[in-house]
Amino acid sequence: MKAFQDYYPENLAYCYGCGSQNRHGHRIKTFWEGEESVTRFLPEPYHTAIPGYVYGGLLASLIDCHSTGTAAAAMYRAEGRAMDSLPAFRFVTGSLNVSYLKPTPLGRELEIRGRVREIKGRKVLVDSTLFADGVACARGEVVAVQMPDNFGA
Repeated sequence: MKAFQDYYPENLAYCYGCGSQNRHGHRIKTFWEGEESVTRFLPEPYHTAIPGYVYGGLLASLIDCHSTGTAAAAMYRAEGRAMDSLPAFRFVTGSLNVSYLKPTPLGRELEIRGRVREIKGRKVLVDSTLFADGVACARGEVVAVQMPDNFGA
């Protein structure tokens, strides 16, 4: 099964969080599980905030890219289109609000689960929660905005 990010056009796949063309990035992969989108990511030791815990900026970037990928997949779903159909949907972040709920331990696979709250024109509102060992560590609200066709050209 292909991840949402596997459908991104090559010229728009350089994002540090989710781009397959960025060899230094996270290269996250997101999939549907029913009505929720799911990403799993294992932080590296260099993602440290303080010994034993993950840096909050990493958590924000994971929620951000998970949510914009979810927005694209949700728009394809809403239009009844396959994710490899053209024109391609790509989204950028209009706003990102992250609440840190608990310290996030290093050495554990993180799971980000997202739900689409609303699709309104070119905007998709996505609520995502990041878990470590089943415990909610961070929540994010993202307003994802559809990229204009000429953006990044």
